[in-house]
Amino acid sequence: MASLAMLCASCQSNQDTSLQPITKPEIQIKDGRLTAEALWAMGRIGSVAINQTTQNIAYTVSYYSVSENRSTTWIRIVDKSGQEVIDEFVGSEPAWLDDTNTLVYLNAGKVFVRQDKQDIAVSGFDQSIEGFLLSPTKEKIVLITQVKTIASTADQHPDLPLASGRVVDDLMYKHWDEWTQTAPQPFVHDMHIEYKHEKINSITVCHPINILEGTPYESPMKPFGGVEQLAWSPDGKTLAYTCRKKAGLEYAISTNSDIYLYDIETHTHCNITENMMGYDTNPSFSQDGKHIAWLSMERDGYESDENRLFVLDLATGQKTFVSEGLDTNVDAYYWKDNEHIVFSACWHATVQLYETNLLGERKQLTQGQYDHVPVASIGDQLYYLRHSMREANELFVNNCQITYENKNIYDQITMGKVEPIWQKTSDGKQMLTWIIYPPHFDPNRKYPTLLYCEGGPQSPVSQFWSFRWNFMMMAAHDYIVVAPNRRGLPGFGKEWNEQISGDYGGQCMKDYLYAIDQFAASNKFVDKDRLGCVGASFGGFSVYWLAGHHDKRFKAFIAHDGIFNMEMQYLETEEKWFANWDMGGAYWDKNNLIAQQTFANSPHKFVDKWDTPILCIHGEKDYRILANQSMAAFDAAKMRGIPAQLLIFPDENHWVLKPQNGILWQRTFFNWLDEWLKN
Repeated sequence: MASLAMLCASCQSNQDTSLQPITKPEIQIKDGRLTAEALWAMGRIGSVAINQTTQNIAYTVSYYSVSENRSTTWIRIVDKSGQEVIDEFVGSEPAWLDDTNTLVYLNAGKVFVRQDKQDIAVSGFDQSIEGFLLSPTKEKIVLITQVKTIASTADQHPDLPLASGRVVDDLMYKHWDEWTQTAPQPFVHDMHIEYKHEKINSITVCHPINILEGTPYESPMKPFGGVEQLAWSPDGKTLAYTCRKKAGLEYAISTNSDIYLYDIETHTHCNITENMMGYDTNPSFSQDGKHIAWLSMERDGYESDENRLFVLDLATGQKTFVSEGLDTNVDAYYWKDNEHIVFSACWHATVQLYETNLLGERKQLTQGQYDHVPVASIGDQLYYLRHSMREANELFVNNCQITYENKNIYDQITMGKVEPIWQKTSDGKQMLTWIIYPPHFDPNRKYPTLLYCEGGPQSPVSQFWSFRWNFMMMAAHDYIVVAPNRRGLPGFGKEWNEQISGDYGGQCMKDYLYAIDQFAASNKFVDKDRLGCVGASFGGFSVYWLAGHHDKRFKAFIAHDGIFNMEMQYLETEEKWFANWDMGGAYWDKNNLIAQQTFANSPHKFVDKWDTPILCIHGEKDYRILANQSMAAFDAAKMRGIPAQLLIFPDENHWVLKPQNGILWQRTFFNWLDEWLKN
């Protein structure tokens, strides 16, 4: 339903300081194959900050303890080669205060300054802080904190402090995995740094101004927005921020967010994207302050519209669509200099880095079967994170690897081969499909094979690395994986990406069936009698739908957080814009042919054709697709006499974030597949 690239921000910024920090675990892998325990032993590299003068690097890495069921995020500072560790300590969101390796960071809801391996707490603001943004002049700082926007039951009925009921008057009363009570809002503070003997002695913030005071609005926007949704002008006089100034029903049906410029001196707000109707996010000023860039979607209500890169000339007011003609999304970007921007974009199932000037003239900077995440440029040095289906994030500069966070694990295992193939679709087009082979693959053997159904629905099957839906794990269990970039995925042009809307049970499902049929028919090492089908979110919907239409192709299904009953999903999901756009409208609108086609293809209407064992998985804190969808699918299977299993997590959302739950997920997943595809 949305990007699966979410980080557990709460784990990073609100770490429990009363517990011993989790350090890098040691693990011995006996048989040379990736295991669930090895996955959870891996360090997970997150944010990166490069000191523009010294080129020292600060990056975060998270370690997990399965036995303690928690994690710790560390900040590691290394020299520009990555080989010398200068410092490491618990924290997140590192940012350089100056050119002498003084670092600002977040830990346990507080901002600290790290100087000479000593910490100085920023004082003057006692609320829990979720993010911060230093002004270039270091005279001001933005602190992000939650502000109550909905009166609680205790507020309304002080004599009932133990009452647990919630009285709801409008939509968006729940969002993603929480009951809506607060909104993140930015407070602009003056920041005073006191020096003693040329060293920082204390840092104090004062005169806080909540630029959204008295409103229910969010900045940054939930559920995924961070400080990248705000930006300072180089002179520190203007703060650009992202905001969707809507609430309730209006918020629930619209994606129309805007970029505002807040004047620090006059306290006025200027909307620079007022006539742009979709998501406008992630503003960033050029170094000379003459231009501001941002990401923009064109159409209100369409959360998977093409994400475009725009630049505004602040003197003339001219807006330039600098990614025009790219025909895919711009994922992330930064200003290289006053005339050039580096950005990432997915094309043909890999995410590469590109450089554009202000006229939209572009060149590709990276190559290969990888996904790249832009970090920074210093002169001719290009820094980026890189990952693939065979390796988690590591930091690179100009094709040279700097970090080797998980070398100890990679050295003990054999990864499977990943191969792209182009397949013909039912309507005569070409589709890129990834094939993942088991380690020590023997073409003379016959292997059980899995069809992987992607979520989103419009998220690419690129070279992503997942700590749960991990293709190397599936391969290590001796399964071949077929992962098609079916209709409705970015990276293959606008027409390909948009075909899925209003056609959930149509061409995208034909793409899936054609992919597995062609691969099985053309390769003798595929055991056609042992095919499985797995997926999450829209992939879970796909599994439920295919269960009623697969004509006995598959011998096992696994659906995680999938839509089973689309009529209920239309009313249950919180972000109504998504349901309106992708389903075509309300099921009660009998004159809406697209909507009627959508709901006629609801998986629950084809249960009479179910004939194959199915595992249903869901988190009860998933408010995108409620857990009753999987419960209903499980109940339907059992009432039909079909072997079925239900795995429910009361404390997980659309993902599985806790270590022991993650291990349980993996064990249940492979136990089910092994029972029906290997025995």
